[in-house]
Amino acid sequence: MARIDRRTLLRLAPLAALAALRSGRARAQQQVPLRVGYISIFPMTQLFVMEGRGWTRGVGLQLILKRFSSGPPMVEALAAGALDVAYIGIGPAMLARARGVDVKVVAANVIEQVALVGRGALVEAFAAMPAPAAAFARFRETARRPARIATLPRGAVPDTVLRHYLQEVARIDDRDVEILGMGEDEVQARLLAGTVDAGSIVEPILTTVLVRDRSARILASPARMMPQHPGAVVLVTSAVIAQNRVAVAKLVDLHVKATEAVRADPDKATADIVEFLGRGMVDPAVMRRALTSEATNLIADPGLIVEATRLLQAYQQRFGAQPTSIDIDALFDFSFYKLAVGRG
Repeated sequence: MARIDRRTLLRLAPLAALAALRSGRARAQQQVPLRVGYISIFPMTQLFVMEGRGWTRGVGLQLILKRFSSGPPMVEALAAGALDVAYIGIGPAMLARARGVDVKVVAANVIEQVALVGRGALVEAFAAMPAPAAAFARFRETARRPARIATLPRGAVPDTVLRHYLQEVARIDDRDVEILGMGEDEVQARLLAGTVDAGSIVEPILTTVLVRDRSARILASPARMMPQHPGAVVLVTSAVIAQNRVAVAKLVDLHVKATEAVRADPDKATADIVEFLGRGMVDPAVMRRALTSEATNLIADPGLIVEATRLLQAYQQRFGAQPTSIDIDALFDFSFYKLAVGRG
């Protein structure tokens, strides 16, 4: 093999360095694709902020977003291998795990997110009879039917929290209410159309209904419905964690950053949400009000919801929404959050 003299090496060294630099830049610019399911509700605000501000692309993540109307269809997509990440309620997250889908909660989004908003004659009944049980009974007596309450499908967090409130807090007679499960768009549409009497739901639907229906009132606050109840989470498949921990770590890091950004500047965050959801589709004033309502309590630390998740599972099993118990500790992976906040 011919020897390369010193002069030749000196000429080739800059070219080799340039090639290495270009190769490094190409790797840096290469986007890692993640298929992400989400619902267009405020508990997913961190996703709207990080994606809307271009943070994900800036760290080499290409989020392929798919919008869902509720949690159960997302569980189906996870089971079919069609999603890598889900911004999803903790209820459907547990359901996915119970069905054998290998997933982990790597970050939390929000706590105490569900409130009960009423309208029309049900609000009048509450004004006449402040005790909730008496108000619902009065409504059934005067309307000659139970109060219709719209919420997300059975097993979703808004559905579970509603059942907890009706049965454990307000002690409502089962004959006085009819629970209707549906997608979040339909909950809002039916509340505004007046075809239901109340909704157990999250922001921005709560504020939208309060602004657009003058008869609407909050009948039960999130803390009243179920204190400290967990809400939406960031759920990632174990396959993605095994194959690309770096990408998951980047996502959680941005999730923490977005949580802090919303707290620091809700006005800017409102603009991000409006831009993400579509200008002309949402009212910025309504979005700003919803972002700072008592039903928008953004967090990131998954450790804050573990014990509340145990309670939620126990209650879901009581009314048959989750027949198979899961190991709650095995549902969570705290390592990415700890790394993001410097505790890893």
